[in-house]
Amino acid sequence: MAANYTEEQVQYMVDKYTAEPNRETVDKLSEELNKSIKSIIGKLSREGVYQKAIYRTKTGEVPMTKGEIIVKVAYLLDADYTRLAGLEKSPKQDLKYLYELVIGVNI
Repeated sequence: MAANYTEEQVQYMVDKYTAEPNRETVDKLSEELNKSIKSIIGKLSREGVYQKAIYRTKTGEVPMTKGEIIVKVAYLLDADYTRLAGLEKSPKQDLKYLYELVIGVNI
């Protein structure tokens, strides 16, 4: 089976990516080495250096699940999470509002 990358290419990719671990670097490597983005990401992953981008909402926040919000509220109120678990059926915006209220109470 033929190798897709030479050792020099792999070292070059790893050096470039570890210096600037972002999607722009992957795009540049893809163009420079004439390989697909998926191929570059796959190789960087196998080399153990690829860092998956953290998803952020439109407002720039790292999203929390309803369950995570409820667990945080329970912790802040020193409450039993299992007794609040039914709140997961509530709209997420309402749960975020409750969390913000609880944080304000504890400040």
